[in-house]
Amino acid sequence: MATARRQLGYVSSLTTQTVTAGTYGTATGGSSSSITVGGVNYTLLTFTSSGTLTVTQGGLFDFLLVAGGGGGGTAGAANAGGGGGGGGGVVTQTIYLDANTTISVGGGGSGSARGTPSGISAKLSAFGGGASSGNDIFGGSGAGITGLYASTLAGGLAFFGQGNNGGANFAQNPQAPAGGGGGGGGAGGAASSSTGGAGGSGYDASSFRGETAGTTLYAGGGGGGTGTGTAGAAGSGGGGAGVVGGATPNNGSTNTGGGAGGVGTSGVTTNGGSGIVLVRFKV
Repeated sequence: MATARRQLGYVSSLTTQTVTAGTYGTATGGSSSSITVGGVNYTLLTFTSSGTLTVTQGGLFDFLLVAGGGGGGTAGAANAGGGGGGGGGVVTQTIYLDANTTISVGGGGSGSARGTPSGISAKLSAFGGGASSGNDIFGGSGAGITGLYASTLAGGLAFFGQGNNGGANFAQNPQAPAGGGGGGGGAGGAASSSTGGAGGSGYDASSFRGETAGTTLYAGGGGGGTGTGTAGAAGSGGGGAGVVGGATPNNGSTNTGGGAGGVGTSGVTTNGGSGIVLVRFKV
């Protein structure tokens, strides 16, 4: 993903409002903690479920949105391994607010359903991770678009830079082909070979949270499943690992936006992880 898509920018919620860069507001909501980023003190509000951001003083607020992860694929014909679900879309932005605002935290997709969006009223939205559908042997998409079907070999596509593409299916065993890995917030899913593709790694949110790099990742992709052999590993950041045959499926982790792992048998449902919304302001 291009670096520019991850940079924070100042955006007014009112088209006629003039915003002075660096003038932050204050608010309450979710769970509150104190963090330091680059020597600057912030309050961090964490929403693990939908709620209200109560603005007590208008100004700028930094947001990090993670949508729900996509469901993992079940096996198609001949126990073809299902692809991994895509990690939820990730969006960072700075917005001016002077009124209370609804925060929506997306849920994970179940089975062949993609995750649901996380958003800030109608101002900003992160799209749900793509699912690897019931007869799909390809990787789930990075965000927003379901995986492609068995008529092609391509993985699912990411949506408007909010994630990364899913891995293609290049299985070597026609009787038990393996699924590709789901795209993650930080990297694309791996293509399958004789084994399931690994899920893409998640988006590193550590700097936003005032942590050391690599501490907290979100929206990891799910690993590809397979009928026999070796399934794909989970993407770091809440993705679920793929499984072989009818083994117990691995869902995406709660409040990470992780994609679910694919399975190697039909009729099994796997669920993506729910999303999360972070809000911070200078103090």
